[in-house]
Amino acid sequence: MSEELRMKSKSVLKDKSFAFSIHIVEQYKRLIESKEFVMSKQLLRSGTAVGALIREAEFAQSKADFISKLSIALKEANETCYWLELLHRTHYIDAEYFEDSSRRTHELISMLVASIKTSKLKLNK
Repeated sequence: MSEELRMKSKSVLKDKSFAFSIHIVEQYKRLIESKEFVMSKQLLRSGTAVGALIREAEFAQSKADFISKLSIALKEANETCYWLELLHRTHYIDAEYFEDSSRRTHELISMLVASIKTSKLKLNK
């Protein structure tokens, strides 16, 4: 992969994760209006952590540190899936929002998995 393409793919992940964080913050605002404070706070924490960890990985101290940061972001994205499903099944979020959020989360998960795999291959060379 060329350096330019690699930088572009990092930018896409960075941009998508930031947009996802905004999406999660907006949902958090709606949830607290409905007096749901516990699960909404968990969703806010895990959902916004994904983008924060991706940003943190930009200045990783090593390739191993980069992989570690992205791996933690992957775990946070997976946790976000859990909170979204729980909020949906307990009728705090509707099916339309759930489907959209799940699609976005799984897209980030796929991108993170691909980035981690690529980085591990480069680390082992």
